[in-house]
Amino acid sequence: MEIRQLSYVEAVARYGGFTRAAGRLHVAQSAVSAQVRALEIELGVTLFARTTRKVALTPAGEMFVARARRILAELDGARGEMAEITAVVSGRVTVGATAGLGPYDLPAALASFRERHPGIAVRLRSGRVTGLLGACDGGELDLVIGPVHADLPPRFDAVPLADEQLLLALPPGHAMARGGRLTLGEVRDEPFVSMPPGSGLRWILEDAARSAGFLPRVHFETHSLDGVRDLIAAGLGVGLLSRTVAESAPAPAIAVRQLHPPPAHPPIGVMRQRDRMLSPAAQSLRHHLVEAAGIAVTADLPG
Repeated sequence: MEIRQLSYVEAVARYGGFTRAAGRLHVAQSAVSAQVRALEIELGVTLFARTTRKVALTPAGEMFVARARRILAELDGARGEMAEITAVVSGRVTVGATAGLGPYDLPAALASFRERHPGIAVRLRSGRVTGLLGACDGGELDLVIGPVHADLPPRFDAVPLADEQLLLALPPGHAMARGGRLTLGEVRDEPFVSMPPGSGLRWILEDAARSAGFLPRVHFETHSLDGVRDLIAAGLGVGLLSRTVAESAPAPAIAVRQLHPPPAHPPIGVMRQRDRMLSPAAQSLRHHLVEAAGIAVTADLPG
């Protein structure tokens, strides 16, 4: 019995078929089928009931897969611990992060990481998520921290770190500054303040406005979320802001209203390229970022 065979059986069970499992494992379907069949012969049981339409676990297969997952989890945990040990000595990690990370405190996470791993040098680069993902594609970045949009290319793996809520921000003396929830359509005639086209915030604004039946008139653009807040506070328009930025202090006063329906804000997450192995240092930082979010790091977190 080989570890590879356990992985193949677990993947077939997880993805519901040999073809899909092979695609996820990046191996030929025939190799998966052959290894699973060899294991069945060795064990003397049938693990999968195969039909022309689907593949399903047999009772023996269910028992075997449950144990195989425990074994694989232990092995992954051992690999993670060994990587952590080797990463303590030295290393270098380059991270890209967007300007708005909502409630996730990246500076605090990096500070605690440096205390734990003083021998690892971390270089931080800022930008828009699309540009940072492109830099990750080119090998310039190990990790990207930012909003995980629904259309994230499948070549990237993402682990969520924090959720964020979007609010409508208005000048403090605005006629709609007080009250309950608003619809975005109620401010359709207002001038808007936002980030430039291509930014995540601008895309969310235009998508939400489109759903409400109008195109927002963006009178002022700025490249920073704090700049959006400052322009709204100066009375130059209304706009969407994350709750974290809208309620930041000290900062110029603004009014905020909840919107119905609330515009969808993608979760903040840490992303990496699936097909490129992380260095021990980068893997340690990725695990630490997840831990700093209050999320338990398990063996299922791929390295």
